[in-house]
Amino acid sequence: MQDYASTILWVYIILLLVGGLFGFYKGKSKISLMTSVVFAVLLILTTLRGIFDPAFANLLANVVLLVLLVVFTLRLAKTKKFMPGGLMLALTILVLALRNLKFR
Repeated sequence: MQDYASTILWVYIILLLVGGLFGFYKGKSKISLMTSVVFAVLLILTTLRGIFDPAFANLLANVVLLVLLVVFTLRLAKTKKFMPGGLMLALTILVLALRNLKFR
């Protein structure tokens, strides 16, 4: 289960960083780049074994994802455009759901 949740999170981290880079290059948004890097680093720290207790790392990853959920919701509400806020909102919801499903 840990590998599944970790893989999902790594894919999300990559998409988050690509989105920040895209926002910087297309819109010259330094805040987009900085924000994506900060959140990506926090999420990366939760995936590396030995840094945090696994239960705390999982909780911290969920909290960071919930904060991103709020950020992307506000962005979508402000711009009324699906790209990029709506897409990242949908991906964040999907990642939260997939990471927290209990498979038997």
